[in-house]
Amino acid sequence: MLSSSSSTSLLHLALCCVTTLFALHFCAAAKPPKVGFGYRLVSIEESTNGGGLIGYLQVKQSTSTYGPDIPHLRLFVKHETQDRLRVHITDAEEQRWEVPYDLLPREQPPPPGAKASSSPFTASQYAGGDLIFSFASDPFTFAVRRKSNGQTLFDSSYGTMVFKDQYLEISTHLPKTAALYGLGENTQPGGIRLRPNDPYTLYTTDISAINLNTDLYGSHPVYMDLRNEGGEATAHAVLLLNSNGMDVFYTGSSLTYKVIGGVLDFYFFAGPSPLAVVDQYTTLIGRPAPMPYWALGFHQCRWGYQNLSVVEGVVEGYRNAQIPLDVIWNDDDHMDAAKDFTLDPVNYPRPKLLEFLDRIHSRGMKYIVLIDPGIAVNSSYDVYQRGMAKDVFIKYEGEPYLAQVWPGPVYFPDYLNPDGVSWWIDEIARFHELVPVDGLWIDMNEASNFCTGKCELPTNHSCPIPGSTTPWVCCLDCKNLTDTRWDDPPYKINASGSRAPLGFKTIATSATHYNGILEYNAHSLYGFSETIATHKALQGLQGKRPFILSRSTFVGSGAYAAHWTGDNKGTWDDLRYSISTMLNFGLFGMPMVGSDICGFYPAPTEELCNRWIELGAFYPFSRDHANFASPRQELYQWESVAESARNALGLRYKLLPYLYTLNYEAHTTGAPMARPVFFSFPNFTSSYGLSTQFLLGGSVMVSPVLKKAATSVKAMFPPGTWYSLFDMTKAVVSQDDRYVTLDAPLNAVNVHVYQNTILPLQRGGTISTEARTTPFTLVVAFPFGATQGDAKGSVYVDDDVRPEMKLAEGEASYIEFYSTVSGSTVKVWSEVEMGSFSLEKGLLIEKVCVLGLQGNGQGLAVEVDDEPWAAAAGAHFTESHAAMHQEKLEGGNKRTSMIVEVGGLSLPLGKTFSMTWKMGIKE
Repeated sequence: MLSSSSSTSLLHLALCCVTTLFALHFCAAAKPPKVGFGYRLVSIEESTNGGGLIGYLQVKQSTSTYGPDIPHLRLFVKHETQDRLRVHITDAEEQRWEVPYDLLPREQPPPPGAKASSSPFTASQYAGGDLIFSFASDPFTFAVRRKSNGQTLFDSSYGTMVFKDQYLEISTHLPKTAALYGLGENTQPGGIRLRPNDPYTLYTTDISAINLNTDLYGSHPVYMDLRNEGGEATAHAVLLLNSNGMDVFYTGSSLTYKVIGGVLDFYFFAGPSPLAVVDQYTTLIGRPAPMPYWALGFHQCRWGYQNLSVVEGVVEGYRNAQIPLDVIWNDDDHMDAAKDFTLDPVNYPRPKLLEFLDRIHSRGMKYIVLIDPGIAVNSSYDVYQRGMAKDVFIKYEGEPYLAQVWPGPVYFPDYLNPDGVSWWIDEIARFHELVPVDGLWIDMNEASNFCTGKCELPTNHSCPIPGSTTPWVCCLDCKNLTDTRWDDPPYKINASGSRAPLGFKTIATSATHYNGILEYNAHSLYGFSETIATHKALQGLQGKRPFILSRSTFVGSGAYAAHWTGDNKGTWDDLRYSISTMLNFGLFGMPMVGSDICGFYPAPTEELCNRWIELGAFYPFSRDHANFASPRQELYQWESVAESARNALGLRYKLLPYLYTLNYEAHTTGAPMARPVFFSFPNFTSSYGLSTQFLLGGSVMVSPVLKKAATSVKAMFPPGTWYSLFDMTKAVVSQDDRYVTLDAPLNAVNVHVYQNTILPLQRGGTISTEARTTPFTLVVAFPFGATQGDAKGSVYVDDDVRPEMKLAEGEASYIEFYSTVSGSTVKVWSEVEMGSFSLEKGLLIEKVCVLGLQGNGQGLAVEVDDEPWAAAAGAHFTESHAAMHQEKLEGGNKRTSMIVEVGGLSLPLGKTFSMTWKMGIKE
């Protein structure tokens, strides 16, 4: 007979054994089946005409997980330029979906089965200018290395390559020290640098930007990889050009793509600097669109300007408060029952609206309105009638796909259909005849749908529901679609952060576009295709430079439009997040970007709105926008905010020539307007994750307050001298990566310019058309206390109307400025390209302000076009001392240097000039 204690012990042992056996069985059952076994290389040849490598792959062993493997693949490899390598893998026998080549123009690989003159390729690597492609045969893997240092940039041997109809997987090894950026659009709470194990899902989705680490409005499957080995930084980028939904898993030591369709179409960009990377990237996807000058001014919008008199009051409110304003916007309030291309006859009567536009246009102001893609299903609505007559809407089972947005039941135009594009262009032209708007805002184009699945008009109630206060609640009769592999694919991406069905609150993925193209494949291209069609329409109107703001974006959208970061919240966290999203879009080739200043909803505090305009004044795209349910938050609503706005926007309007020159640089080189600090200082490793400050161009640092109740800000400055643009007598001289505490009272923001820079400023104003005609001041920044040094800068000017932004005699001018200090001699001079435009406009330089010198100025000599300048007699020196922040001085000592201003000038901007003077010893 067993004792009770023994019985208990045996029972416990028995339970443990059962539990252990269950756990082992459960783990065996839960372990996912092998997805794939990879491919082996069967053959590889090199085109005799330099057309690249073509190889054929065969699956090693098929599996049924996520569907059968495609048995035979075709590999195409080509060094398209000295610094760009393409690796394209597709079905060897059947044409597969790719991003349409007419939508994103690029070189096409040979079609499957194509025969070309070639010879066997017997080497194990294929070298180009800057990159080397190498491979192994069984299993097939490939790697990309940098030729200059042998560094491996991509190595697919980390994992098994899988290629099924609806599931593609490939991985690469990464060094843990690599800093990665990109893979958007999402709101990244950890800052601009990608964090290991955060989710990165790409699928265009109408979900508020307050959702963190979630697929948002755009899809940009590109990342930049910045490494620093031995104190030398190098950068490269990798683009997987694919419009299908995907999850990207980043662990810190590896990166894995899981894509639900299309092809593996990789582009590798060699860099080696961050600026070189975006130059190479935008060479492929399209240079950023040139912006009109006025677009760099301040914009005001609100969803809820119920009638025209409210809008008129807003314009006058800004004018009375002396706050700069260039553009006034309407959300859908101007529309008749939320229908595109219409006017509300009661609240926005056309005669009064035209009178209002005449008034603001005469001042130089502009007017922009919103349009959504959904076209109201209404037999008395002529836009709908013309669309039906031309058969331009996306289909489901042969009939226009029914959805619901703001006007109620809608059909979605198909922008992949040439007839759909021509119809859209015509509707915009008709609307422009009705209202001469200056740009268009295209929203809800992910596409957003208030319903899900296959829907029908209800028979037992109205839709939209009359007087409804919740028009975003679905009122159609709908059923979910789960019976096709397109609506319910075998692999579920982490859509909306919750593995939501692909068709949730959007177009059903089994719906079809032109020529039978599945929404499943083209979903993330919808906003991009609408943007291109809208750009064609606006460019055709009077031949002017278009302005388009789009919510949904894809690779290449920046060549046509600006972007705002969507529905944010009036919180301190959202204020901080906005910097990372802005900087990401610069990497994506879409530099004209900004967030809703003060937050879209709910009510921001007065303090938060102060701090937001101090940051938002330096977004490339600077706009205050709010939800109808939020209290009014125009910048003049609080006197303290108005003061902050006058200060911050006042500096922005002085900086407009610099910002416009950055726009020109973006359009010609891809360089972002707002940049991470590491773009200019790639070896400054402490800046690799810096997401609370940013640069405008290469040398203007913005260090905003991002915390509640703060009256100072801790800022990091790369080594060198940084001068405050609000008070040039103040400078920070940094020697390392320690943070500096800067004063930041409520109405102040810290903006600094770096040494070795010549910054072109104008007097500013409250509207850009006036500000751009005022005389220039050149701020020349030398290292603090310099007796030797160089500085340079540039400015681009044109009429901002021509669609193209390029140098042409009589239409644009580009001026480069140079300065040196050598011992006691200071020299400032210019070199002019195409100066006649600047001369015709009468643009003048009235002052040169030189920072960081020792001594006092004397003996000024000025030449214009190599001739002594008689008007130099009217010029004068002004001197003041600049104090270095003691916090950065060894021993806490205080040093001073001299600011020398040469005023009373009237130098023609369009003519070369040279001025010199001697620095005397100050007694």
